[in-house]
Amino acid sequence: MKAQLVLPAAGQGLRLGAGQPKALASLGGRALLIHTLSRFAPLGLVRTAVILAPAGHTETYEALLGEFFPGHACTVLEGGAERQASVERGIAALEGETDIVVIHDAARPFPPEQAVREAMEAANGEYDGATVALPCADTILVGDTEQLLRHTPERRYMWACQTPQVFPVAVIRAAHERARTEGFQATDDASLVQRMGGRVKLVHGSPLNFKVTSAADLALAEAVYGNALA
Repeated sequence: MKAQLVLPAAGQGLRLGAGQPKALASLGGRALLIHTLSRFAPLGLVRTAVILAPAGHTETYEALLGEFFPGHACTVLEGGAERQASVERGIAALEGETDIVVIHDAARPFPPEQAVREAMEAANGEYDGATVALPCADTILVGDTEQLLRHTPERRYMWACQTPQVFPVAVIRAAHERARTEGFQATDDASLVQRMGGRVKLVHGSPLNFKVTSAADLALAEAVYGNALA
């Protein structure tokens, strides 16, 4: 099995308020991008990773990778306007002999290694893909445009989606092609595979595998990193 990592890192970080791409935000003195990539080093997924950068920042990303991962063969591409477009560009750039692709948000710096391994095994086995996710501890309320409660789904079936999400290359390419043809947009890739009838395994993740979106998230990430909690 040959696997490659695709890392969407094209977010502008507007909600973070850092005045730079989110992946360049400092966490413990290093860019968020470097922390996230480092988590995939034990899996051998850094060397040929495909990284999607914001327009005008590909050279900055390449220089950063050269500093922290000398001798790497990462590919840095300009991402799209939306995450889905960035991922599609990333999977189009995979090497021809790659069997499965691991797609992970650059803004999640603490993916649990065991969960990543389980997702890779599931996607290379009887399933059409796998996503790391977390069973919801809170009751989920479905509201309407007037913020009125309309539905309360049964909590035991509710999972909060995380990444990485892992797929056979042919499956995820077909899912993206269908979504693009039909003009369908999703905020994750597992939904695209499930939408075309694929079986996606849910792999238990971690509360610490959160996405850094706001300044409060970054402060929490600093605490996790500073105390070696993940």
